[in-house]
Amino acid sequence: MIDLFDEVAYNCSQKVTNLYSTSFSSAVKMLAPSIRPAIHSIYGFVRFADEIVDTFHNKDKKLLLDKFEWDFYQSLQMGISLNPILHSFQKTIKEYKIDIELVDAFMRSMRMDIEKKDYKTQEEYQNYIYGSADVVGLMCLKVFVNGNETQYEKLKPTAMRLGSAFQKVNFLRDLKNDAEILERSYFPDVDLKNLSPEIKTLIVNEIKADFDAAYEGIKLLPASSKFGVYTAFRYYKQLLKKLQKTPSNKLMETRIRVNDYHKFGLLLESYLKIKLNIV
Repeated sequence: MIDLFDEVAYNCSQKVTNLYSTSFSSAVKMLAPSIRPAIHSIYGFVRFADEIVDTFHNKDKKLLLDKFEWDFYQSLQMGISLNPILHSFQKTIKEYKIDIELVDAFMRSMRMDIEKKDYKTQEEYQNYIYGSADVVGLMCLKVFVNGNETQYEKLKPTAMRLGSAFQKVNFLRDLKNDAEILERSYFPDVDLKNLSPEIKTLIVNEIKADFDAAYEGIKLLPASSKFGVYTAFRYYKQLLKKLQKTPSNKLMETRIRVNDYHKFGLLLESYLKIKLNIV
């Protein structure tokens, strides 16, 4: 019956992915069926941790995060958890030989979201991005290469650049929520309420450089993951284009989105490029 329990746990992670992010869940559907459960389990884990620090404002966030982390390490030691999100994640960690340091770095960044409101130096900014985004990309990369250490090390730098690009795009599109509700400012020495066009251009160009570097790695991904990752890459690049066209003052008034019609177009273009070996 343990196989049934495992299936239920992975199904719960998939449910979390589908309900919390239509864009990410759509990209996962472009991956080979054999690796989808593992990616769902990674998303479920990071999403629940993120929920603790971003949503549960009337709860003791530090206590909840400490317990979540402790429960994870217990599940890793015991090889089982009655929390289905943790159970599926610990199985993925072991199956794909994911370095536990990546999980540690992620949890450090989650704690920073509880303890810090702004990031005054480039070092603080980069450390946060590494822990909150780069390491998630590296966990997924381990799944994409089926735990192969040689392939992982080869693609690691570009996977980190992709994670950084995704996170920085999220920072830009979530300026209003981060500043007004969470009272956070991630970009060093930037007044979010008075974001100048010049500063915004510098941020956009930094993200473009990340995307350019990441693309070189995407071209080398196994066929089982290339379509899904490339689709997500195209989606976030389109988000960046819309953010670039939006006046700085408007970014504090609305959250930029890509409509469903445009998403379908990006999906079709990505499919054709993959099939024609253009990527």
